[in-house]
Amino acid sequence: MRRVLDSLYRLSGAGAAVFLLAICGTVLLQVGANMIDSAAALLTGKPIGLAVPSYSEFTGYFLVTASFLALANTLRAGSHIRVSLLIRGLARRPRRLVELWCTAVGAVLSAYFAWFAIDMVMDSYRFNDVSPGIVAVPIWIPQSSMAVGLVILVIALVDEFATLLRGGTPEYEKGDHGELNN
Repeated sequence: MRRVLDSLYRLSGAGAAVFLLAICGTVLLQVGANMIDSAAALLTGKPIGLAVPSYSEFTGYFLVTASFLALANTLRAGSHIRVSLLIRGLARRPRRLVELWCTAVGAVLSAYFAWFAIDMVMDSYRFNDVSPGIVAVPIWIPQSSMAVGLVILVIALVDEFATLLRGGTPEYEKGDHGELNN
């Protein structure tokens, strides 16, 4: 099971990286189109009118997808912003209890958010909502990435909670200066 979960988190992180590259590629295409258009205007006096249709919408969708797909992998890597100043000085047992409480609350809140994100996707699909841009995209498609990323985050938080419950050190603590092993 550990290998399956770790693969899920890595795959989610890799998906986030792919969408960051997609943002870069889309913006570069638009910049290239603008440069060609400017060169044509200088040479002929008229721009060609090159543009990547709805590129700002697509880059926005790609950013949301990258952000939500990165949540679980970032949590496991210990890269989420954590305010550990209050728990750093706690003894091992009280600190473990605080970490259990935090991961449990995080999992519950993330599950609540995921539930409503899934409901939103289903509503958008049911009502055939489309984006208002030049390229009409069924809005449930970019919304799905948010729901998927949240579901994977819930799995990661429950995974970390279970690790803490078994007495282990959660992945987000490994390599941190305030490890639970103190």
